[in-house]
Amino acid sequence: MATTEIKIGGFGGQGVILAGMIIGKAAALFDQKDATLTQAFGPEARGSACSAQVIVSDAKILYPYVTRPDIMVSLSQDAYARFVPELKPDGVLIVEQDLVKPTGLPQTTKVYGVPATRIAEELGRKMVLNIVVVGFFAAVTKLINVDAMRQAVKASVPGGTEDLNLKAFDRGYQYGLEHSQPQA
Repeated sequence: MATTEIKIGGFGGQGVILAGMIIGKAAALFDQKDATLTQAFGPEARGSACSAQVIVSDAKILYPYVTRPDIMVSLSQDAYARFVPELKPDGVLIVEQDLVKPTGLPQTTKVYGVPATRIAEELGRKMVLNIVVVGFFAAVTKLINVDAMRQAVKASVPGGTEDLNLKAFDRGYQYGLEHSQPQA
């Protein structure tokens, strides 16, 4: 029985909650796994810290809240500072490498960086940085089948933006395949 706890943190407006929803939807609807999603916002939505917590399991999930993430995604320095103490010492940390500078981590933590904002800007829409991160997450963790992830992206984004979002996913996924070794 494999259960994986995931916490995604950033600030409101980065698409943190949507990223969590896509991961959970991919697992539960398209990859025959169980999944839960909980979310937390700061006092104001856009610009304040927010997080999405996802649990993915091969078995029934009895407790829906993340207690000690196996995987953490940090899209802002503030979210990193706030949430990284919760990460398991041998966990996986994925950061938006242009916005987050990890420090003081146990040597057993595997750190991966992706320039998601830059990639999204190259695609013409900074808004899709979260989908770039979801693609990168899929490539680096191999937790959920890539086709399931693509289906979840397509089913979760606003109508008319599917092609752009799938391009963003594919760019993040490709970047993840090319940079699948943790940073030193």
